[in-house]
Amino acid sequence: MDTSATPPPDTTTPTGTPQPDSTHRRSASAAGKPGTPAAGRRRAGRHRTSSADANAANRPTGSRSGSTASPTDTERSTDTTQPDTERPTGTGRPKGSGRPTETDQPTTTGPTDNDRPATDPPAATSQPATGRPAAPQRSATKPTTRATTRSATTTRSATTKPTTQSAAAEPTTRSATTGPTTAQPAATEPTTAQSAADRRTATGRGAGRGAGRGAGRGAGRTPVTSRADDTTDPAADTAGPASASRRRRTVLFVLALTAVTSATALVFGLLSWAPDPPEPARPLTHAEGERLAAVRVTNLRDLRAGVRVTAGVDAARIELVGWVDWSRSLLYLDVGGPGAGAERGLVQRAGPVLVIRPDAAAVPTPAAPPLVPPADRWRLHRLPSGVSLAVVLDLLLGLAADRPDATPTVPGAARWIARDTVAAGPVDVLQAPLLARTPPAGSTATPTPQVEPTGAGPDGQTRYWLDQDARLHKLVTRLPGVGPVTVTLHRADRPTLRPVDALGGRPGLPRALTDAEQRRLDRLPARLRAQGGAAVTLTAPTGTDTNLRGAGWLSWTARTAYLTVADLAVPDRRTLLRRDTAGQARADLPAAAAGGGTAEAPGRPPLPPPAGAWRVSRSAGDDVSLLVDAAVAAGSVGPRGAAVRVREDVTAGRTVDVVEVGPAAARLRYWIDRDGSLRRLELRTHGNAWAQLDLHRAVVPRLAPVPRPAAKPRPPAPRPR
Repeated sequence: MDTSATPPPDTTTPTGTPQPDSTHRRSASAAGKPGTPAAGRRRAGRHRTSSADANAANRPTGSRSGSTASPTDTERSTDTTQPDTERPTGTGRPKGSGRPTETDQPTTTGPTDNDRPATDPPAATSQPATGRPAAPQRSATKPTTRATTRSATTTRSATTKPTTQSAAAEPTTRSATTGPTTAQPAATEPTTAQSAADRRTATGRGAGRGAGRGAGRGAGRTPVTSRADDTTDPAADTAGPASASRRRRTVLFVLALTAVTSATALVFGLLSWAPDPPEPARPLTHAEGERLAAVRVTNLRDLRAGVRVTAGVDAARIELVGWVDWSRSLLYLDVGGPGAGAERGLVQRAGPVLVIRPDAAAVPTPAAPPLVPPADRWRLHRLPSGVSLAVVLDLLLGLAADRPDATPTVPGAARWIARDTVAAGPVDVLQAPLLARTPPAGSTATPTPQVEPTGAGPDGQTRYWLDQDARLHKLVTRLPGVGPVTVTLHRADRPTLRPVDALGGRPGLPRALTDAEQRRLDRLPARLRAQGGAAVTLTAPTGTDTNLRGAGWLSWTARTAYLTVADLAVPDRRTLLRRDTAGQARADLPAAAAGGGTAEAPGRPPLPPPAGAWRVSRSAGDDVSLLVDAAVAAGSVGPRGAAVRVREDVTAGRTVDVVEVGPAAARLRYWIDRDGSLRRLELRTHGNAWAQLDLHRAVVPRLAPVPRPAAKPRPPAPRPR
């Protein structure tokens, strides 16, 4: 511990203006505030008491009244006698100080001649042109101690963030010599920085430390602002984060208020929103009338489309899902709904010919049918006139024509109703009478009378949903005996449809035979005789609603055929059919006596043929007899007439060429594989359907002739007498 005596005060040194008592009282009160760091930073054993005159003597010229040097710093400054050399900088302000603003520069540049005492030594030499201060001058009469050197340094600010007001109120004057000069009063009233300095005075820190600095600095130098980073005020340290927190809370509050205001405005806007009133109905324009007249031509040009139909109401309602092919007048649908009845299942219609594949176990709601239809269980079906399904099918096929309809010219006959949007885009809703039903040119369909609607719209007319290209997307009408009908067309769903075999099979491109195909056709009889015979299966939709199934054998060497034929309408009866060179014989027997099996797949006929009432005829003109006769004759003579290759097909895993021969009234199709063998023979029946006789290679048993009744003996002729 330093026990040296305290030097007496220098009475020759002039002091500045005495500090009022009120200032000391404020400093003392400020020191008692919480958060003041001076009180907690005292060092034990380092503070000694000195007189007020000594403090006044060590106070630098121009410092604030509240920056009185503390006795502790005065006592600490006597520990060494080494002079404090000048630390010049290139900018004229202490290293590490903040950038001064325009108000940070003091208005005075140092003590004037009037303020300088008469006993002051001569002023130091002027500063160099570069702004660096001249070498400090030492006093000749009194050595420069560390205390006096520290008293002439720049008074440091008590706050870490000097404001413009505190910088202007606390200019620091640097002395040109080691001797003190007359203190200059502050230009303005001390502010927050002054209060902080007062607190430092009350706790014994700050004033004494700054009192001994600045001695020996060159006279006339531009004073700089106090260094803000020498002392730290915890209150000032917390001011920055607290201000940022307040700004963040303010921003969050403004954003929340904006969101609530926007949501409120949106809710009120939605509640008060009302759609624009619909455009009133009006007569069709000329362009709209032409679009309506071209609807059926557009359908024929687009070939096909997916379709969904709902017809009728309540228990009589039927639903149809599938496709329509207007180019071939073909429909392929799945029929469902509570009113489907016996037609529930798959339906195909080509022109006037309708075949169904009933499925009583199908679910009531229909689904899109398979693109490749099943090959079995199809049967010819006749719909009575006026049945709901028949009327709807006529409506679907009637939506195509090869020429446009007449443009509506009667005022009020057709009207524009509204605009709507469907899956394909925007459409116009038009109201007009139902278009007439005319089959397209070249179609196999027969003309049917137009079905007059009973009304669909408010004025009892049909409504059409048309786009700008005259494509129909929806139709709503009301048909007699059916009720309301809604037809929805899916224009993008347009696969190529394949008719079942009863309707002729998938389409092809007929052409003339090549040389290889012609040779195979010419060699067919010889190949069949070499083969000997085959097992046969018959599928014959004949008449209007007659469906026959059969099984048996055929021998080309014996020119004989023997089959069992079943009618689906009479499942418990069978007909035995035998064809040979003597003619044709038939016998009707119960199903058990004729080979058994089901009506859809009957068994082969019994051998030898049972005795019974055989009906013998030389020839018969029914479709089954014609087909069996053609199959037997194929082993002896070739087909007669011009032959045309219809298409390439597949049966029983073999690729075949379908060759059509014969007149239009009785067209025959030969399915010949690439080996020259006959795989199927088809005949166009009187009901515009196709009957098939499939041939499978097999060992044919000996086909015995049918028992014929013995000829009755003629009564003997009377002898002449």
